[in-house]
Amino acid sequence: MNSSQAEHDVSNDHRAPSRARSGDILLFARNFFRHPRMLGSIVPSSRFLIKQLLQPIDWARARVIVEYGPGVGSITAEILRRMRPDAMLIAIETNPAFVSFLRSSFADGRLHVVEASAVAVDEILGQLGHSKASYIISGIPFSTIPAALRERILRKTCDVLEPGGSFLVYQFSTRVLQDLQRIFRYVRRRFEPLNVLPAHLFFCGSSYG
Repeated sequence: MNSSQAEHDVSNDHRAPSRARSGDILLFARNFFRHPRMLGSIVPSSRFLIKQLLQPIDWARARVIVEYGPGVGSITAEILRRMRPDAMLIAIETNPAFVSFLRSSFADGRLHVVEASAVAVDEILGQLGHSKASYIISGIPFSTIPAALRERILRKTCDVLEPGGSFLVYQFSTRVLQDLQRIFRYVRRRFEPLNVLPAHLFFCGSSYG
């Protein structure tokens, strides 16, 4: 089964695509006002952004997926819906309120929610019995992260991608583009206007597989 067969159309499935219940949005908004530099947007990702962000994933081969900054799980829910039964999703989140929410909201043994920084991705993978990830997905606002820490996160991300794997990034500015182009072998760009805020997407790889 190829990725197009495994992938469902987000816009036609209303079971989980954005998990935009009022409680989710209120939690996200409260944390935005407390930590605006950590979130970058006042509301969770739209179904349009989620659909385009996840489009490159070959779900048949994706065995280990990592998500940086899952927030209230808008993207997390859709990844779980599409993932193989034997795959693993590692959600790395620094905000303890979001960590508690995710752990109480998802009863799925494939999901591992870890309260930590993305800079520890290599250690977290090792603790869960893996050295490489098929895909890493990130919405953390790299433009607000100190340059030295941003560099470490991006280089570790590149190092732990398996051959043919991809780093899928969405941002609300293009400031991180130069760093991505410097560290990754290739970077493809897209844009999603139907989101609050409109988002820039970058699909990055360390090799061609």
